[in-house]
Amino acid sequence: MKRQELLQTLRERFPDEILGVFEKSPKRVYIQIQPDAIVRLAQYLFKEIRARFNIASGVDGRNQMEILYHFTVEDIDLVISLRVTLPKTKLEIASLTSVFTAAHWIEREIHELLGINFVGHPKLERLLLPEDWPEGVHPLRKDYQEWDPNAIRDRGV
Repeated sequence: MKRQELLQTLRERFPDEILGVFEKSPKRVYIQIQPDAIVRLAQYLFKEIRARFNIASGVDGRNQMEILYHFTVEDIDLVISLRVTLPKTKLEIASLTSVFTAAHWIEREIHELLGINFVGHPKLERLLLPEDWPEGVHPLRKDYQEWDPNAIRDRGV
């Protein structure tokens, strides 16, 4: 399947789930999707298109959180990033661990550092932060306030 054929198939198969397609370059496409469509689209890319899940990344925006799920379609040398935005009042999305186990650790990391809840994740527990780190304090959020008066954080959090 060629690049334009794949993008057209995605638009036809998920017309209500896809909010927009941004073709950044011949090798990079961002697809904005409805949050409740993440499992269906990820499953289609992974199982039917045979795309490889690379990683997910989370970003704290002004009024919402954003998660980018990055996939590579190696046959056509294309990176597809599924872009989901979540309102800060409801920071939860379905876990992709039921689709591929590679989502396990990155969802834990995003949960811990940004406070996004991955519904259905089998073990959403601490991964990076020390045990004495307070619950509900997420160091990559824009509203982060230092909680430890003795902390010297000269190399990041």
